[in-house]
Amino acid sequence: MIELIPDAGISQQRLDAMYTYRLERIRAVMAEHNISLSILTSPVNLRYAVNFDEYLMFQSHIPTAHLFIPLEGPVTLFGASQRHHANVDSYQGSRFATPFDGGLDLSRQSQRIVEDIERFIRDHRLHNAGSRIALERFSPLISQQLVSKGYRLTDGEALIEQAKLIKHPTEIDCIRHSIAVAEYGIHKMHTALQPGITENQLWSVIHQVNIAHGGDWIEGKMLASGQRTNPWLQEATSKVIEAGDMVAFDTDMIGPQGYLADISRSWICGGGRGTQDQRDAYQHAYDEIHHNMKLIRPGVSFAELSEIAFARKEEYREQRYVCAFHGAGMSDEHPKIYYGEDWHGNGYDGVLEENMVICVESYSGVKGGRDGVKLEEMVRVTANGYEKLSTYPFEQDLLN
Repeated sequence: MIELIPDAGISQQRLDAMYTYRLERIRAVMAEHNISLSILTSPVNLRYAVNFDEYLMFQSHIPTAHLFIPLEGPVTLFGASQRHHANVDSYQGSRFATPFDGGLDLSRQSQRIVEDIERFIRDHRLHNAGSRIALERFSPLISQQLVSKGYRLTDGEALIEQAKLIKHPTEIDCIRHSIAVAEYGIHKMHTALQPGITENQLWSVIHQVNIAHGGDWIEGKMLASGQRTNPWLQEATSKVIEAGDMVAFDTDMIGPQGYLADISRSWICGGGRGTQDQRDAYQHAYDEIHHNMKLIRPGVSFAELSEIAFARKEEYREQRYVCAFHGAGMSDEHPKIYYGEDWHGNGYDGVLEENMVICVESYSGVKGGRDGVKLEEMVRVTANGYEKLSTYPFEQDLLN
């Protein structure tokens, strides 16, 4: 039986104010970009917009609900559920546009959704000169029909990512609670780590802790041990963990209220000082995230962060992580700030602002080596710098 840690003590009144803030953020971005109607299907963005929390993993690949958010007017949810959702004014039955629900010819179903959109625009007088529709993750048949009828479309996902950037104080407290749940799960994993346990068995511990606390899911099975820690991005298997193995993981946990706890740690099974190679990799990852956290402040640009980030040692550069920093909220979020070596091909600019939440990453493993180390911290951008949100201790025995 998993014992429960105290809840965050966040009142329903505070949650309701947070839900209203999130919808207002969406509408503010809509107004900024002259968008009269947003149509959402992403489960994460449905949660953000109206706290929709039903069958979210199913919705991610077979969307059965979609949401109409006008710049002004009633928020309407098309779906099977009729129970109350935050700030939803009306409900309509689902319009299915997937092969599972609508068959292999989606032309008829797509036409019905287009008719719903046109009716909604007409009834609420949303077709202003030059205005656009923000559309998210629908069949291209729907986009094609709307364009053929003269509607101007834009990407709904980019709209919501912009809205999510600046967190409400209650969002920050929800993130703190998800982190507390994750770190309790990490502690239970640390206690369970003994020679003979498999990677899957160890990884299951944090899943149980998350679900017991009302969390949603974990994005992957990002735990590896021994030689499987190098290179990184190998998910957990039935491999038996042995004494002396490095064990590295990344929580990627969508916890209570749908908020992300994204924390990485690395341990030696059985504890102790490990090998010199293990200590060197650990020290390098530790130095990187602590150097990079100190760079975070409002007003610093993404390009500048990439340029002044920790100077990685040559032997660790080739197998660098996919980014040095990234945003966080209800999942991994905009921005993703690349290493300097990757900036030319992938980088895009922007500026850190107060109350963004940022993850600071490091993977350190020598190409061809046996062990790699993954460390990651979560921070909030404050008025003058940063506040560290994650607190789980590091392995002092592995610091040279």
